[in-house]
Amino acid sequence: MRTRATTRGHDITATFVRWLGLRGLLNRGYVLTSGLYFVITGHLSASQLVWLGTGMSLALLFADIPAGVLADSISRKWTLVIGQLLLATAMVLTGLVTTFSLLVLSQVVWGLGWAFLNGADVAWLNDELNDPHRIARVLTASARWGVAGRAVGMLTFGLLGWATNLATAIIVAGVAMALLAIFVAVRFTERNFTPKRVQRWETALEIFRRGISLARRDQEILLVFVATLALNSATMVAWLFPRQLINLGFPSNPILWYTAIGILSAALGVMALSIVEARIDGVGVARRYYAFACLIGVLGLVALAVAPVALIGGVGVLLLNGITDSVTRPISVVWVNRRTTSDVRATVHSFLSQAESMGEICGGFLLAALAQVRGISVTLLAAGAVLALTGIVVAWSRADRASMPLMNGRG
Repeated sequence: MRTRATTRGHDITATFVRWLGLRGLLNRGYVLTSGLYFVITGHLSASQLVWLGTGMSLALLFADIPAGVLADSISRKWTLVIGQLLLATAMVLTGLVTTFSLLVLSQVVWGLGWAFLNGADVAWLNDELNDPHRIARVLTASARWGVAGRAVGMLTFGLLGWATNLATAIIVAGVAMALLAIFVAVRFTERNFTPKRVQRWETALEIFRRGISLARRDQEILLVFVATLALNSATMVAWLFPRQLINLGFPSNPILWYTAIGILSAALGVMALSIVEARIDGVGVARRYYAFACLIGVLGLVALAVAPVALIGGVGVLLLNGITDSVTRPISVVWVNRRTTSDVRATVHSFLSQAESMGEICGGFLLAALAQVRGISVTLLAAGAVLALTGIVVAWSRADRASMPLMNGRG
């Protein structure tokens, strides 16, 4: 017979994974249609496409830490609501404009929205679930639901964009994201979090200092940060995928074809995360699976770079998006989360997001310059080399080779 705590834990888990599934649905629907919108409607060049991602990453870089401190001091729930409303604003703006400067602005707002979501979602789940022995599996399961949501989102908004137009699909996704923010405001509880009295900057700075201290003294957290920075610098080439596939012979109206690749990538990601979820608590699993996912990404980038036809290029996109992109982020979150204390959890996760942003910014500048001078294929191969080095460093590191107690207290 279920106890009240068990029932509540089940309700929290169900609410969280369903929310992430819906968020993944709307996010990927937007990413799919906007990626094509930038190329087909906006007529952006390869370097301009990378600059869009760089602008988004700069916004994330500057907003991540303040947003994480806000979640650790004021409210995890309302930080999530603010983040989703910013995402909704960015999505609607994207569908209403075509000039490069305004599209950059939309991506900056998009980055601000993700800054408020990063870390606050994981911190909220840790607080409300209050069961450190289940958290790794729940995080992996929620990532799997998020990937499944992506497949539905790509199918739904890909068909909507094909039946109407890309701008309409983008705006509809933005309105739906705003409604999802209302769902969080109404449905999410916050029973196990006590707001701190932030009357002076010293309180926020103390949270920041404790987060920095934990991250600096934990070698595994530092490894994850470095690997994340390198991996995200390489995967910035994803902004070039639609252009490369069109160059390889995709039809002039590639919405349905690119949607199909996205759905197959999501299906592959669901299968990969199912395997990770079943083993994530094992010693060394995070390290090995992270390194393996990097290797698969290298194969995908090489295939896309040297592909003679669009079909082979599509397989390359499938490998990178379906395995590397789907697996590495959840593993990083679980890996950092199990070594982080509750009082600075959102802040430390915001550091992880900052590592992503810094990697994207560095990669954005370098890849944009390389794409302009040497072309897309050489840029893809350069990114593959960075990804290969990242996988080797993680595989040979001494991290995650022994069991450790879960760090879920207040340190």
